[in-house]
Amino acid sequence: MSDTDPTYRRYADGDDQPYDWNRDVVSQGESYICPTYIQRTPPCQNACPSGHDIRGWLSIVRGQDRPEGDKPWQQHAFERMTLANPFPSIMGRVCPAPCQEGCNRNSLDGCVGINSIEQYIGDWARQNDLAFSKPEADSGKRVAIIGGGPAGLAAALFLRRLGHRSTIFEAHNALGGQMVFGIPGYRIPRDVLEHEIQRILDVGGIDVKLNTRVGREVKVDALEKDYHAIFWSVGTVMGKPLRVEGGEAPNCVDGMTFLKAFNDGSLKYLDGRILVIGGGDTAMDVAAVAKRIGEVAELDAAERPQAVFDGSGSQRDEQIAKRSDSDCWLVYRRPIAKAPCTKHELEACIAEGVEVHDSLAPLEVMLDDQGHAFALKVQPVDWSSGKMEANGEPFEIECSLIVAATGQTGDYEGIDDIANDWNQIDADRRMQVKGKSGHFVAGDAVNPHLLTTAIGQASIAVQGIDNHLRGEAVGDRPKVEGHHFDLLQELAQKDLSPEEYNHGETWGTNSAKWSVHNFENRADADVVKTNAMFTGHFTYQPLNARDELDVNVTNVLGSMIERFNGLEEETAISEAKRCMSCGFCFECDNCVIYCPQDAVYRVDKNERAMGRYVETDYSKCVGCHICKEVCPTGYIEMGLGQY
Repeated sequence: MSDTDPTYRRYADGDDQPYDWNRDVVSQGESYICPTYIQRTPPCQNACPSGHDIRGWLSIVRGQDRPEGDKPWQQHAFERMTLANPFPSIMGRVCPAPCQEGCNRNSLDGCVGINSIEQYIGDWARQNDLAFSKPEADSGKRVAIIGGGPAGLAAALFLRRLGHRSTIFEAHNALGGQMVFGIPGYRIPRDVLEHEIQRILDVGGIDVKLNTRVGREVKVDALEKDYHAIFWSVGTVMGKPLRVEGGEAPNCVDGMTFLKAFNDGSLKYLDGRILVIGGGDTAMDVAAVAKRIGEVAELDAAERPQAVFDGSGSQRDEQIAKRSDSDCWLVYRRPIAKAPCTKHELEACIAEGVEVHDSLAPLEVMLDDQGHAFALKVQPVDWSSGKMEANGEPFEIECSLIVAATGQTGDYEGIDDIANDWNQIDADRRMQVKGKSGHFVAGDAVNPHLLTTAIGQASIAVQGIDNHLRGEAVGDRPKVEGHHFDLLQELAQKDLSPEEYNHGETWGTNSAKWSVHNFENRADADVVKTNAMFTGHFTYQPLNARDELDVNVTNVLGSMIERFNGLEEETAISEAKRCMSCGFCFECDNCVIYCPQDAVYRVDKNERAMGRYVETDYSKCVGCHICKEVCPTGYIEMGLGQY
């Protein structure tokens, strides 16, 4: 066995204690407990804030769950994945993929490349102009959506699928929120963004009012009269300033101001060393942009970045030819290994020439006679004790621009009564605004986080809005949330639905036509872990990674190309086949092959569906547990017969 081959061990070193006697029931190869089939949530879905049925659409890509008729499998996968998140091309590019961190395959040879497959499906859908289906009915209800970012756009689509109309009120001149104003265009190509936004609007029943700020052009009480519910997705459009003495200098700005100026085309170059303060993804974006736009020496005051930020000046296209590599420092108060940013983004910034100076706490912005920053005084610090302690003498770092990427906040001017003391909106577990009936909220207004978090919260909020519009109680949320696979829905699509229950006396359900026997759906309460699976079934298969372009210090200036090339169809399929289908049958035949009594058998082809591939003849089963032990996915549990 080579060093790259995965190993499988049911027991660890020193694991010599017997099971609890209630579980250790096998005697001479037999027991009274028979297998049943349990659907559980895979950890990738549990880790995804938008609750993607990742395992479900990967089973489509790998060819297990085939579409009906002549529908392309890519379309089938697109329809499944966009039930949870309508931006596959965007998320496949910029989501930091917490799903991949949760992937059980990490215990073998590394996670499945979920993001790269999502990008492939999203790009295929765009190239083939796939559209979302239009609703069959109209409820007559209208919802006001305040903010046209990812949460607001997703909510508009989710509401329309339920038959409700909406109007999006957006303060800016374009929809997209952070996707258009906060994330650089080389990470989200603008044609991709515009296409995925337009696909949502094409569903119909979604009106848009741009350059319309709620609290100024339209009042909240007017919305309450004209609409049946209000959804708040105002986001965090303002960066937090650097809270040290001198931080108010005109050439000391926040990260959102910097990125917005770049994304709208007004910031074209810098004029000297830039210090980026922070260790999150916004800090990485600012630093990466700084390396791309470079600097121009000896600028007039009206062309310097601070003149762009405050609107007193502008930069000229003809100066772009004079640009040289920018001097960009990333200053972080903790060790850089503790930075919350995506690891790859940090590594890319370093490769592109960004200097990292960590364990430095900003003390003061040093100002010249005109009130402009010329240096940042910092204190070297040590964190080995678990808290920040001074470690040496303070010193000054000369600079021409300081960008504080240390957090973001909302702008609630004119709507102050909706925000709390931390400039956020309080919500309950159903994303209903506390103390305001008919008001719901999602996204950074609740808690600044990922794009996919905002979309997942929008889905939850829409469920609550739908309950509210129907006059129903807004119920509690399940322990494990997500867009779970529904076996009954799958059976219905194949005309295999159970018969209507006759409420008569029945002894067992083994032959009952009204019951899906020996199956239990625990997806909303249970997540399958690696130790419940037979990982010895899987062979070593390296990640089919996307090709990464070599953007480095020698060619980063002026580079606005994407860092990754998307997968080709064959590679996407190969990568999807690495999925271990945790918590659900993927038709490997192990239980059929290894059953010594031939008690486990395949369902007839004309009655087969996803999740209904095998059944058990309990008259033959002796409870040997072998089927459970060899099930790679943890789908089989010995439980039938216990009381």
